Amino acid sequence: MVRRVRRLARRLYERVLEREVDGVPTHVAVIQDGNRRYARGKGEGTAAGHRAGARTAESVLSWCSELGIEELTLYTFSTENLNRPPEEREELFDLIENKLYEFADDDEVHDEQVRIRAIGQLDLLPQRVIDAVDYAERRTADYDDQYLNVALAYGGRAELLNAARDLCADVEAGDRAPEDIDVETIEDRLTERRARAVDLIIRTGGDERTSNFLPWHANGNEAAVFFCAPYWPEFSRVDLLRAIRTYQSRQKSWRRTRTDRALALLQAVGADRAVVSRLTEKVGEIPQADLDELDDVEPLSAD
Repeated sequence: MVRRVRRLARRLYERVLEREVDGVPTHVAVIQDGNRRYARGKGEGTAAGHRAGARTAESVLSWCSELGIEELTLYTFSTENLNRPPEEREELFDLIENKLYEFADDDEVHDEQVRIRAIGQLDLLPQRVIDAVDYAERRTADYDDQYLNVALAYGGRAELLNAARDLCADVEAGDRAPEDIDVETIEDRLTERRARAVDLIIRTGGDERTSNFLPWHANGNEAAVFFCAPYWPEFSRVDLLRAIRTYQSRQKSWRRTRTDRALALLQAVGADRAVVSRLTEKVGEIPQADLDELDDVEPLSAD
């Protein structure tokens, strides 16, 4: 009886959250933490935790499709994971290889036209995993409705360092002038599979850190961050909706900040309502109380 009540309450809460969703992030990136702790809590081996986490990844991709999220990046295997015991690494490689083939042949992936891409230092992976990456990318290469980026042997600092070294070599060889290096140049060097700026990072498992994940694409875009307690295998649609609500709150706060800055500037120069109206189209709605306040502002004198 108690379980039924809890399930009902959770479904009702999920519906409430769905009604609160007003615009979703374009690109969500997830740090899938807690697989091993989940398995230990169940009295099982690490492989069982990773398998459960892989099933959650399938669900999250489906939820993102339903909600209209265009790009999902999963932090599947970091460069630090290469230091794990050999037997655990092999278990992970087996799982990654199998899941890439499964995703590539999945009917839902093709129905939703999901393009699968891998990012990271793929040359550090076993050839069998690289072959699975190639297969998944070839099978979905013509799609562009939704993107699934799988971060493998990935480390954010290493990615930035390699890009900087490549550009320095170009400058030293005379192939590029320093003043020609811009944001787009760096993004081109970060990965052959260019990703959108990250709007929302989600980390499961209770830790509140972003672990060297997509520093250029996330921090540069001032992405919202949502930390939650459930281990990755326990992550639910409710948790995803709560994360999106955090993103929306972050967006509203940022729009309000921009509005406040714009109003301060307008008040300083004594702008009239016509100017405010044009600015409103750019920064969002300005409350009537703030517009009324402008009527009492004296323009700055030429002195």
